[in-house]
Amino acid sequence: MYVIAIYDVASERCGKMLKLCRRYLHWVQNSVFEGAISEVKLKKLILEAESIMDKQSEDSFIIFKNRNKNWLDKQVIGHERANIDQFL
Repeated sequence: MYVIAIYDVASERCGKMLKLCRRYLHWVQNSVFEGAISEVKLKKLILEAESIMDKQSEDSFIIFKNRNKNWLDKQVIGHERANIDQFL
């Protein structure tokens, strides 16, 4: 499956969430990641994110799922920080 993941956590947890998401997905911009991931790896990512987050405060982790990247119409306006199309 293809996912877009976005997190918004307190500044003291940003570094941990960044490192976590980079292990599973491609960094796109600030707290935004995307890429192909298996259902098992996605569940593992979510469990690890929940262990970092303070869900009782204002921390959030949003995941958009799609069956295939080809079903996603992506348009970038301005500078694209990390073009993942170059990866094999």
